[in-house]
Amino acid sequence: MDIEKAGSRREEEEPIVQKPKLDKGKGKAHVFAPPMNYSRIMEKHKQEKVSMPGWKRGVAIVDFVLRLIAAITAMAAAAKMATTEETLPFFTQFLQFSADYTDLPTLSSFVVVNSIVGGYLTLSLPFSIVCILRPLAVPPRLFLVLCDTAMMGLTMIAASASAAIVYLAHNGNSSSNWLPVCQQFGDFCQGTSGAVVASFIAAALLMVLVIFSAFALKRST
Repeated sequence: MDIEKAGSRREEEEPIVQKPKLDKGKGKAHVFAPPMNYSRIMEKHKQEKVSMPGWKRGVAIVDFVLRLIAAITAMAAAAKMATTEETLPFFTQFLQFSADYTDLPTLSSFVVVNSIVGGYLTLSLPFSIVCILRPLAVPPRLFLVLCDTAMMGLTMIAASASAAIVYLAHNGNSSSNWLPVCQQFGDFCQGTSGAVVASFIAAALLMVLVIFSAFALKRST
C-alpha cells in the first residue's frame, strides 16, 4: 500500500507532458492546429497583394498624363522661342534693327535643350504605358526615374539661364552698361518670356514625375 501511495504522489507531482502521437505505419506526428485568427491574417495579406497593383496602376496613369503634358509644354517652349523675332519698322539702306533668338547663345541653347527634352518625353510614353500594363515591373520605372532626373536638371539650367537674359532685356544693368531693349522690342521680349515660363512648367512637371516614380519604387522594395 505504501508503495502504491508513493507512486501516486509522484504522478501528481510530475508535470503532465503530452507527446505527439504517431500514426501507425506512416511515422508522422500530428501537427498543432493554427491559431484562430490565421484565416483573417491570410485574407488580409491577400487583400494587400490585390490592392497593391491597383494604386500603382493609378500612379502610372497619372504619370502618363503628366508626361504627355510636359512633352507638349517643352516642345511649345522650344517652338515659341525659335519663332520669336521682331524687326523695327525704321531702318536705313545699310542698317536694320532686328532681334532673334540666334543673336544670343543662351537662347539658342534653350531651344536645343527644350527640343531634346520634348523628344525624350514623347519617346518615354511607351515606357509609361508598360508601367500601366505591368504596375509591379521595376526596370521601366527605374529607367524613367533616372532619365527624368537628368532631363529635369537640363531643363532647369536652360530655363534659369534664359530667365537671366530675359530679365536683363527687360530691366538692363547699369554696371555692365546693358541697356533695356524691351522698350523697343516689346513683342520679342513677350515671346521669350512666355517660352521661359513654359520651360519652368515643364521642369516642375518633370519634378513631380520623379517624385511619383521614386514613391512607386520605394513601395515596391
